[in-house]
Amino acid sequence: MFSKGVRMAAQQLRLHTIALPDSPDFRLTDHLPHQPTVFIRGGDGLVGAGVAARLSAKGPNRIAELAAKWRELVAATEVIDEVQRPGTGLIAFGSFAFADDSAAESVLVVPLVVVGTRDGKRWLTRVAGGDDANFWDEPSEYSKNPTVAFGDGAQTAEGFAASVVNAVSRIGAGELEKVVLARDLVASVGDFDLRPALRKFAEKYPTCWTYSVEGLFGASPELLVRVSHKQVSARVLAGTAARGTDPDVDFAISTALANSPKNVMEHRFAVASLVEQLQKFCTTVDADTEPFSLQLPNLWHLASDVHGVLNDEASALDLAAVLHPTAAVAGTPTKLAQKVISELEPFDRGRYAGPVGWLGADGDGEWAIALRGAQLRDGKITAYAGCGIVAESDPQSELEETELKLRPIREALA
Repeated sequence: MFSKGVRMAAQQLRLHTIALPDSPDFRLTDHLPHQPTVFIRGGDGLVGAGVAARLSAKGPNRIAELAAKWRELVAATEVIDEVQRPGTGLIAFGSFAFADDSAAESVLVVPLVVVGTRDGKRWLTRVAGGDDANFWDEPSEYSKNPTVAFGDGAQTAEGFAASVVNAVSRIGAGELEKVVLARDLVASVGDFDLRPALRKFAEKYPTCWTYSVEGLFGASPELLVRVSHKQVSARVLAGTAARGTDPDVDFAISTALANSPKNVMEHRFAVASLVEQLQKFCTTVDADTEPFSLQLPNLWHLASDVHGVLNDEASALDLAAVLHPTAAVAGTPTKLAQKVISELEPFDRGRYAGPVGWLGADGDGEWAIALRGAQLRDGKITAYAGCGIVAESDPQSELEETELKLRPIREALA
């Protein structure tokens, strides 16, 4: 489905980035090509069409292997960049499997054509001999999709609640401190156009990262890591509550979340895990002393921002390799939590909860965590949602939290 136009990575690429005329009314989500590759936030971002090169890997060293393959491709590529902005020149979109033993491939994809926007400026990068379709000139026509009706996946609601009980028991016995458990829903859709869903995601969740890479799509609220000129930034989300029905109730919910021992503990585990990993690569690392309440259309999250300065030639992908998986999507201690996940989740997460984003030839890039989304494959959409389980977790409350987190994908596909 996604192999049309593929070129072998070993073949030298030649590409050219040029500025496009300013267009105040231009919206990337109105100009998505068929089967788009996407990474957008707040109206700015990158959209790719076709495949000029595809790098893939599996196993425990998959991200490090792809980082090495990327350096080889960069060295073999001829670039003319007339714009010189983040996201211009040679870039790849990427998406990585959550688990070391996942059957899903982790990939870096260099499109034949990339259109980018940032701060009101537009540009075009085209691989020599690539697609001539000018999808950025006029708004695209998107197909009308059939109604999506989700049913149980491998992990039913009852099975998820039982897994939570099991996890709480193991936490109470001192086996681990936190584990993030997920459930899945599945719908048969046949031939499906992702573009209407991507547009809905971007419009309703402008502060999230709308992504689409080889059928994995969604709108993530969580940035794993960003690197720009050696400056490192990341955002940790852990701790969740539903939005209120009126301003007073909403404020009370936000306050209760910020003072919830269960949610604050879960959040501290996630921040400490991220800071520990970043310190291996950074001269300095600073994190918010207290989490803040992040407001999304349907949820409150406890959030903390973390900043650092790289101390060597590491790239954004090198950092993603050591940061994944964070405590926010796996648990604490991380290795033990991953083992418990493999025992309690009756499905392969694939690339759900793995890094998703883009990487530039200079090592800059942005990687979010593939949350609030789904995987389209072989005429089926599989949606995922998870939550952090700690000693105080209640099975019914955790099940309700997964329903809250599934709401964005349901609404986007409606």
